[in-house]
This record gives sequence, C-alpha cells and structure tokens, in this order.
Amino acid sequence: MSNGPVNTGTEAAARVADVLLLFTGGRTYLGVSTIGRELGISKAVVYRILQSLVSREVLVTDPDGYRLGPAAVALGASALRRSDARTAAAPVLRRLRDETGETTTLSGLVGDERVYLDQFESGAEIKMTVEAGRRFPLHAGSSGKAILAHLPEDRRAAVLSGELGALTERTVTDRAALRDELAAIAEDGVAVSLGERQVGAGSVAAPLIGPDGEVHGAISVCGPEHRFSPDKIERYRELVRAATAEIARNWAVPPAASGR
Repeated sequence: MSNGPVNTGTEAAARVADVLLLFTGGRTYLGVSTIGRELGISKAVVYRILQSLVSREVLVTDPDGYRLGPAAVALGASALRRSDARTAAAPVLRRLRDETGETTTLSGLVGDERVYLDQFESGAEIKMTVEAGRRFPLHAGSSGKAILAHLPEDRRAAVLSGELGALTERTVTDRAALRDELAAIAEDGVAVSLGERQVGAGSVAAPLIGPDGEVHGAISVCGPEHRFSPDKIERYRELVRAATAEIARNWAVPPAASGR
C-alpha cells in the first residue's frame, strides 16, 4: 500500500511530461481532443493537466488551441544556454568578433521563435548589442531568416501561414516574396538584413546545424547599418559560413576529446 501514492504521483508526472513533449513535434497548437487521442487518456484528465500548465504560464490558450507559453520558452532558453552548442560557438564567435570588429551573436531556436543565447560585443564606441533570452519572430532579421530557411518544410510553412508582423518598414511580410527569399537563403547558406528587425541595424547570419542534421540556431555578425557596405557584406558572408562549419565540427566532438 505504501507504493500506491508514489506510483500515482509518478504516473501523473509522466502524463504531464507526455503532454508537454507533444508540443515539441512541430505543431504550434494542440487541442484537448487531439492530446487525449494521441496519448490515450481521457479528455477530463487532459483538461486538468492543461489548466495546471496554463496557470503556470508553461502553456497559453487562444482560439486556435493550446501552445507553449513564456515559462516554457524560458526553460528552453535556459537549457540552450547550457548546451554544447554555446560551448562550441564561444571561441569561434570571439575570434569572428575580432576579425570583423563587429558584435557577433548566437541565437537558438525555441518553438517557432528564436532567442539570443550569447554575444561578443564589438569594441567600437558605436555598436550593436542584443538582449539575451528575448524572443523574436523568425521572419524578420538575418538570424531568424537563416533558421527559418533551413527548417523542415512543414514547420516553415506553419510559420509562414501565421502572423507576419512588421517590426520596421523594411520587414518583409509578403508571403510570396518571403518564400522566394528563404529559398535563396537555403541555397546560399547565408541571410542578410539591413534594417529589417531593428532600424539602423545591419547583420549577416548563417544557420547552425547540429550533429543531428537539424537547424538549432544561427550565428551573426551585426552592427550599425552604415558600416555594412556591399564589400563588407560579401566578406562577412564567407566568414560566417566558415564559422558555422567550425562550430558544427566542434559541437560534434565531446569536450573531453576536443581538449576543452
């Protein structure tokens, strides 16, 4: 009899975990019926779990169903900040900052958005800095577009079918134009933004592909737009391509084996 409450508690925790894991499958919204059917549990139980998660902002609800909330995003960002990707990227981003004289950043994919995980600030008096942990849409800015262009087709289509808000007057919100641009980015491997996410900011970014072959984030060189001349942009294109390739190699090697 003493094992009953423990087993019941373990089963309840497993159900909560199973519900949350369904949201990692690429679908933005899920409903009570869908969750109950896929997990084989009653809608009443699903509803109680969902309401508990909503009360803690792990999930939020709107007319389309339930989706990951700010607490879940914060947990994901915290995990990513401690990931091997950040360790692998740090020395490369530091050197890239020194080579370009501009701020370099690491972004991570969290749900259908991205967050800045790390930055190495430019030594220039006038420079770009970013806010770690803040969420940004994928359709605006070079880092977001580099990620979006390399997502699986179904996830990319889901993002493009959602709201595409204009962060500045240069943000591309036309879906057809954005699809064409993303196709070019996927082929080239580099995205460029001039004032699309933030007025007066320029950036060049490349996707960060993990050992599993999936895109997990992006790195960028960013700074004041007036310093991003065509010649500089072309130079930064080559540098970020090389940097992401090096990070991917570092990421694939366990820290003990790589000597770090």
